[in-house]
Amino acid sequence: MEDKVNKQLPIAILGILAVIAVLVLWPKATQLPQEETTLIPDGFVIPSLNATQKLGQSNFNKSCASCHGDYGLGSANGPPLMHRIYEPNHHGDGAFFLAALNGVRAHHWKFGDMPPVDGITETEIAPIVAYVRALQQANGVF
Repeated sequence: MEDKVNKQLPIAILGILAVIAVLVLWPKATQLPQEETTLIPDGFVIPSLNATQKLGQSNFNKSCASCHGDYGLGSANGPPLMHRIYEPNHHGDGAFFLAALNGVRAHHWKFGDMPPVDGITETEIAPIVAYVRALQQANGVF
């Protein structure tokens, strides 16, 4: 009898460990990743957009928002474009083209260097700039 118990004990221990592993790991395996959302500050104005700016919004959401946040409000991955540093007299429209096409070294923020935006074209950037400028103007950046 003792020999039978000694043989079954390791199997029982393995079974218990398997159940514990399933209970601990299962919730983590079935959780969907949390999407980062941008908190829109009180008083932030989302202006009416013309056709070019609407295209820019779509392009921005596809290519820029993952770092610069919804509406360019910034995120944990990149700086806000709704900041006086990015007003046209400091960062002209050409700076947006250069940054998106070539990347840019970190010089105002501590997010690290911005890599070039993979696959983006000048044709896609122009409406993005129009969209960002519309948001900036509506919110008193310039």
